[in-house]
Amino acid sequence: MADNQELRLTRVFDAPRDLVFKAWTDSKLVSQWWGPNGFTNPICEIDPKVGGKINIVMEDSAGLIKKGSRYPMTGTFTEIDEPKKIVYTSEAIMNDKPLFENVVTVIFEEQDGKTTMNIHIIVSNIQPGAEMALAGMEMGWNQQLDKLGEFLKED
Repeated sequence: MADNQELRLTRVFDAPRDLVFKAWTDSKLVSQWWGPNGFTNPICEIDPKVGGKINIVMEDSAGLIKKGSRYPMTGTFTEIDEPKKIVYTSEAIMNDKPLFENVVTVIFEEQDGKTTMNIHIIVSNIQPGAEMALAGMEMGWNQQLDKLGEFLKED
């Protein structure tokens, strides 16, 4: 397995940039769309400032892997330029041990009332046992961003 892996995703939402940015930085909003299909977020704590912490626990509510299983993610915001850019580091955790680390950069650009969102994820410090999570990462992020798009339509 490579030491580092990268993932780039782009989405265009029919929503103003301020709203899309807020959907990433307000715990109450993030908890409604974060995670792949079939997952909920019983714990979603976000402190959107440089040095602010992220603590999200996804739960397999649909039994896709194992119903009730929880998958924690912790992180720290390293850059916030509201409403243009968010950068954070995070760790995916399994059995109280980090599986891998991410640096996630999210860029928000508005044009004609729509928001183009570009995400760049760099995965590093990959540990044994992370293979399944990494294999499903692109699919999981795409499902998560689909959920964000649906959430933004409802708002």
